[in-house]
Amino acid sequence: MRQIVAKTVLHRDVGGDCAAMHTRCSQSRVDRGAAANHCCVAMMKAAVMSGYGAPSVLALRDVSAPAPKDDEILVRVRASTVSSGDARVRAANFPGGFEVIARLVFGWTKPRQPVLGVDVAGVVEAVGKTVVDFRPGDEVFGMSGMGMGAHAELCVISSKGCIARKPAGLSFEQSAALTFGGTTVLDFFRRARLARGERVLVNGASGAVGVAAIQLAKHLGAHVTAVCSARNFELVESLGADQVIDYNARDFADGREQWDVVMDTVGNTPYRRSKRALRDRGRLLLVLATLRDIVTAPWFSWTSKHRVIAGPVEERREYVETLAELAREGRIRAVIDQEFALERIAEAHAVVDSGRKRGSVVLRVS
Repeated sequence: MRQIVAKTVLHRDVGGDCAAMHTRCSQSRVDRGAAANHCCVAMMKAAVMSGYGAPSVLALRDVSAPAPKDDEILVRVRASTVSSGDARVRAANFPGGFEVIARLVFGWTKPRQPVLGVDVAGVVEAVGKTVVDFRPGDEVFGMSGMGMGAHAELCVISSKGCIARKPAGLSFEQSAALTFGGTTVLDFFRRARLARGERVLVNGASGAVGVAAIQLAKHLGAHVTAVCSARNFELVESLGADQVIDYNARDFADGREQWDVVMDTVGNTPYRRSKRALRDRGRLLLVLATLRDIVTAPWFSWTSKHRVIAGPVEERREYVETLAELAREGRIRAVIDQEFALERIAEAHAVVDSGRKRGSVVLRVS
């Protein structure tokens, strides 16, 4: 029987004289000065990473709950995901060339932010003094950005960030599953200026980014070729793929066919390999790029008849608002491989590490 994390928040008196269980202590609109003088310190359950390594470095612990700044909202997290990005940070398995840079950003020997998780779906618990777009009780979904922290009962997000109201017809789990892949694809398609009638190939079509790419490309009027293993043919065809290639049976970059856009979500298709698969003025979208890929992208774009697009994804509120609208209209759907309670965080990471997940691995938090 699955254990569900309690919805209560532990408070300890600052002087150490009491420890009591409360269901809620946050004010609906937080006054930071008053919060600083509050008699108790709010605690929450979170999946905490003790260091870099295997999934076993993760454990459920009591940690201090965050308080929203003036322009932030505090979200009681109902669902999140374990993305490939979370797994790479946990394992310190950074793309080639980023090993030193990433350690400087995330922490050299252990993570500065020990609570991972970027996708958030939940209910607004409290808002900062200057927040006008959201109020307590709003059901929202989006991304917490570089601050991470979504693998916990409570998470703070900028009220101007990548956050929107959750579609009424979607569960929290479905909403969380749409976010990482959907926002990534929308940003790359925007930069590629994908046009109706173009041919798009998605390498790694059954992952979180891949399933979003198929659906969003079809929505934009493209012809879609999905590259995946034979076991995932039925899935990608159900999402709208017009053609499917089994990577075990054929190399899509063998020169037999060409596409206007090749989106590589796996990280095994640099320009030198994929250029034969691109039409004139074709665009290569490197979702998982090495430092060399990013540095050489402008050179290849300048000296060849193709464009190479790589680099960080911009998180925009308009992306989650678009996903909400499309999901509400039934034009896209979430693909969930498995769901885990927060205390089974290590098992969820192990599924992602296997490289065989379909769509998203979802965490049920509170």
